[in-house]
Amino acid sequence: MHDSARRGKPNRLAKETSPYLLQHAYNPVDWYAWGEEALERAKKEDKPIFLSVGYSACHWCHVMAHESFEDEETAKIMNENFINIKVDREERPDIDDIYQRACQLASGQGGWPLSVFLTPDHRPFYVGTYFPKDGRHYGLPGFQTILKQLAEAYKSKKGEVEMASKEFMDALSQTARDVALPAGEAKTGIERSILDEAAVGLLQMGDTIYGGFGQAPKFPNTSNLLFLLRYYDISGIARFRDFVLFTADKMAQGGIHDHLGGGFARYATDQKWLVPHFEKMLYDNALLAQLYSELYQITKDERHLATVKKTLDFIMREMTHPDGGFYSALDADSEGEEGKFYLWTKKEIRDILGDPATIDAFCEYYGVTEGGNFEFKNILNVRSSLDAIAKRAGKKPEEIKKMIDGACAKLLAEREKRVRPGRDEKVLTSWNGLMISGFAKGYAVTGDTRYLEAAKNSVRFIEARLASPEGRLMRTFKDGQSKLNAYLDDYAFYAGALLDLFAVESKPEYLEKAVRYTDYMLAHFWDEKEGNMFFTSDDHEQLIVRTKNFYDLAIPSGNSVAASNLLRLYHYTQDNAYLDKAVRIMKSGARPAAENPFGFGQLLMAMYLYVKKPVEVTVMGRGAMSRWLNGTFLPDGITASVDQKDMAALEKYAFFKGRGAEGEAAFVCRNFACSLPLKSPEELARQLGVRPA
Repeated sequence: MHDSARRGKPNRLAKETSPYLLQHAYNPVDWYAWGEEALERAKKEDKPIFLSVGYSACHWCHVMAHESFEDEETAKIMNENFINIKVDREERPDIDDIYQRACQLASGQGGWPLSVFLTPDHRPFYVGTYFPKDGRHYGLPGFQTILKQLAEAYKSKKGEVEMASKEFMDALSQTARDVALPAGEAKTGIERSILDEAAVGLLQMGDTIYGGFGQAPKFPNTSNLLFLLRYYDISGIARFRDFVLFTADKMAQGGIHDHLGGGFARYATDQKWLVPHFEKMLYDNALLAQLYSELYQITKDERHLATVKKTLDFIMREMTHPDGGFYSALDADSEGEEGKFYLWTKKEIRDILGDPATIDAFCEYYGVTEGGNFEFKNILNVRSSLDAIAKRAGKKPEEIKKMIDGACAKLLAEREKRVRPGRDEKVLTSWNGLMISGFAKGYAVTGDTRYLEAAKNSVRFIEARLASPEGRLMRTFKDGQSKLNAYLDDYAFYAGALLDLFAVESKPEYLEKAVRYTDYMLAHFWDEKEGNMFFTSDDHEQLIVRTKNFYDLAIPSGNSVAASNLLRLYHYTQDNAYLDKAVRIMKSGARPAAENPFGFGQLLMAMYLYVKKPVEVTVMGRGAMSRWLNGTFLPDGITASVDQKDMAALEKYAFFKGRGAEGEAAFVCRNFACSLPLKSPEELARQLGVRPA
């Protein structure tokens, strides 16, 4: 990871645990972390605040740090005129959310690094993202010029600063609830027509040439793809499934996918998925593991299963704490160059592989050329087919695959000798929740117990280090310290993970914990007046506004995930309070989701579950029927696979009453009517109307 120039004495950030803040611990800038000390000093000295928000794997954050924050002259201007605060957006998404909204209001776009100038009482008056040190490049004003102008404006044009900050505050107050309406004012019901409108709208936004949505930069937008699979399930219209399959193939073939080590980069800078921003984020890989697992359930295509395995193996190998939690990110840069760890010259490949036939097959398959496809080097991306190469070489496709797999193993071993990108070793509760779900679903389709254990180990980690018995969660763990109040995402994603784990291994403690954390979340985040949830708890530090989130951004919306969780918990418990709150959340976002579905994939998934009316499936025993159920695409399923010895602890939940049976048996309930005990996967498949694999 990018390190500050290590000269002089460390600043206050040296006491922090965030890898991003520690990257700036030797800057000549007199940095503070966000906290009372910095905020009080700003008020006492009547100085404006310069707030810089970023994250450890952010390439342009590193560029601005090197150009400006390591520069003595720039630091002098900052230190003399501002109270300078550094924030890791992954630790403090609440702060990032507020000031990103301000940036969107000012310029129509946001991003990182986020550069915000605040009055001493935290109100923004000037907002931007990356600024070069001087104004010669990118058509942007120079950072030193901005610092001087704003410092002077704060001293001599206070009225203008006040007016700018008031305009920001008025607008922020209007946008704090996001796009959702209070449930009581929402005129739109939760109806099938919303799903129809949204699915058609999403497909119209789709790129029919390269897959995905939009042109460039191109993000996976996994929640939208998962919703389209559910719309295919409810509608039976194949083109929705086919678009997701097409997109998934293009991503898996592209440079955004690490063909040697597994895992996906955060996004592609081009329309074709070729050139990634090379950082790898835990949340992307968690969500994509779920997507490819579902695609395997639908198609039984071994390519999708291979993608699931490579992604999860990458997380286990490179992103896992020794005690079981999952780390946050791998940097884009190594040795000061973006992507250097992942790039190859043809000569390097030739020297490592040696065998001419293997070299030819590998280079044809992955599009490797002497001139390269990125700064005279090669990003591996699938450019041919095994069949085409086999035909040219006079071999069988299986032989070519074996040659290429062997070549990949050799190159991966050689790559391991390179200087590695830095790793952000924060363990974040919300992102771990997403990854637990990814491992649970990966276990469901592979049957590989390593993946089940990885999910369970992360639960143990969170319970030991980030949770309290009464249901309170902390946000982050690093270097032996757990800190910061958890946010809505932390509660929603972790409760959802426990439910996903319960679906594949129905241990009573997983359901009990999901209930506990959901109840705590409702007690501290719920807005009874508007029928949805705040991003921060009622006992959180008071910031300039208390926001709500409904849009899926890089990660899903906490409100939307919570709605799905509440629906599932209603079916397990028959507690009508869960159903009532799920309905109110969905009503809040129903009309915006229909009109602008792009940011509402997760909410649309919850609405699908409500509209379709879930099927409840209980399998007693962990044998053939349980394995069949795990491998079947059943997105409307509320499921459990229960060991007989656990039934006594589960019978307090309505879902399990009267479900006991001798030996392996399954029960299917739909619309309040239940089947007789079913005794084979074939019987279960017939009852569910699913063709057995």
